Amino acid sequence: MAGKSGGPAIGIDLGTTYSCVAVWQLYRVEIIPNDQGNRITPSYVAFNETERLIGDAAKNIVAMNPTNTIFDAKRLIGRKFSDPLVQSDTKLWPFEVVGGENDKPMIVVTYKGEEKQFVAEEISSMVLTKMKEIAESFLGFKVKDAVITVPAYFNDSQRRATRDSGIISGFNVLRILVEQTAAAIAYGLDRKSAGEKTVLIFDLGGGTFDVSLLTMANSTFKVKSTAGDTHLGGEDFDNRMVNHFVQEFKRKHKKDISNNPRALRSLRTACEKAKRNLSSMVHTTIGIDCLYDGIDFDFKITRAKFEELNKNLFEDCIRHVDKCLKDAEIDKGSIHDVVVVGGSTRIPKVQQLLQDFFNGKELCKSIHPDEAVAFGAAVQAAILTGQGNHKIQDLVLCDVTPLSLGLGTRGDEITVVVPRNTAFPTKKKVETVTILDDQTSAQFPVYEGERPRRSDNILLGTFVFSGIPPAPRGTENFNVCFDIDANGILTVFAENKTSNRKNSITISDFKGMLSKTEIDRMLKEAERFKLEDEEHKKKFEERNSLENYVYGVRDTLMTTELASNLPANYAKKLEDEIKCAIEWLDEQKMAEACVFENKREELQSIWDPVITKFLA
Repeated sequence: MAGKSGGPAIGIDLGTTYSCVAVWQLYRVEIIPNDQGNRITPSYVAFNETERLIGDAAKNIVAMNPTNTIFDAKRLIGRKFSDPLVQSDTKLWPFEVVGGENDKPMIVVTYKGEEKQFVAEEISSMVLTKMKEIAESFLGFKVKDAVITVPAYFNDSQRRATRDSGIISGFNVLRILVEQTAAAIAYGLDRKSAGEKTVLIFDLGGGTFDVSLLTMANSTFKVKSTAGDTHLGGEDFDNRMVNHFVQEFKRKHKKDISNNPRALRSLRTACEKAKRNLSSMVHTTIGIDCLYDGIDFDFKITRAKFEELNKNLFEDCIRHVDKCLKDAEIDKGSIHDVVVVGGSTRIPKVQQLLQDFFNGKELCKSIHPDEAVAFGAAVQAAILTGQGNHKIQDLVLCDVTPLSLGLGTRGDEITVVVPRNTAFPTKKKVETVTILDDQTSAQFPVYEGERPRRSDNILLGTFVFSGIPPAPRGTENFNVCFDIDANGILTVFAENKTSNRKNSITISDFKGMLSKTEIDRMLKEAERFKLEDEEHKKKFEERNSLENYVYGVRDTLMTTELASNLPANYAKKLEDEIKCAIEWLDEQKMAEACVFENKREELQSIWDPVITKFLA
């Protein structure tokens, strides 16, 4: 069975810093390269006076256009503007983020001379649209169906927001798949054994960190526990370096560059490169010409200094590993393999700390750290659409909830309904009663988190059950059911036993989530952007065609054969016309595609007969 589009479904690793797309084809997974030949694509979107750029093209101009080039959108997705982590990040980003309706973070850019605001879901949808185009170019036909991955520690609102991004970009989202489970598929596909194996997946990427403990037996993958931090990764290591060098520049030159977006962007790019170099070198040099006020920046950094700057962040990773093992009640000596995934696992100190924790055990590096998640997502997409062969069709995935889910009770407490690390899909019920005499309505606040007080946890939303028959307190009973689907997304049902009336709500209906109206609006905007991008591409092609024609005629005119055959008056006239055409091209950078097309046809109708006549 094929996907809804008639073709294969694809798997997408939507990353904080880079994204990757893959497809199951001819009994194997293909990682799809982009138009630059790269197998991973920067999760960057840039806006300027004329166009929108995504991927490599956007990242290439970030130093020149820092306030309108958006990255790290995954760190905003599903979060509130008032979130302390969001507030911390906004101080580091060169682009502006403001609070919008329902406390949603809004990214502010200038596009075609106008100020525009986007939610993180829209920026992520633009990256997904780029991945869709990459896949369609490779496969030769339209792609509709996709499996999109999220970190294991993404909460309910973040998973929903990711699914919304997929919908806005035109996908039928088959499944929201946990990244570590996808990586486990990539690791375990060719390692089927009769006995059970316990595997730890350590996934440290550009913006998120997760660790998952799984058991594998034949073709069944069961997640036992997860831990992690949705705000820990390579970007944070870069930030530590940037802050260090801002202080060094201030100490050495008595100038503060912290409020200069272009200087900070140049420094960040250099720090990212230095971080990569330090994975294979013990020291490297950061050199930036004219970083600020005409001052060149030249500084040496050692691997030891880099490790010192990030010491507590690296140690946090190991603390999460320990927590994951304790939650599963498994001793580290019982782990068969420790599998490392994500670009930041290339950092030697991270590998050393992890290896030391497991008493010198060799780490499994057999799967590609940047491609493993997309690989697993492509396998899951093939399974869901019936395209895989016998090798994968019997594969079974059992994932778990990253955080506990429950109801807020009277006072400041929570009744946990779904404990963390519960396998899903699942349904869990709890019984509640009225707490007041003659109570005719009841509120059901739904929370997510591990703290005993509800005020310390995440309020997913509240819904009201009305029409309760008046009765003494404690006599009206309700069954409240928490239903988590295969994507890890929650729906809450409530039923009054006396009246048999039911009420249900999905968390997407709660305050702060994108409404259907908002998604529909964003779909229309995404389509408009698509048309604008296509028009810009057509304009570029037509302008390029005209330019090639004009310069081609000029080059032909300069050949000895034509110059000797062409009458002097014709030659002078043609030279003047070519000069005018070149000047016209320089003046018409903003013209529409049809203007360039008409100009080329006009010049061809005049010049081609002359060239043909005197060349014949």
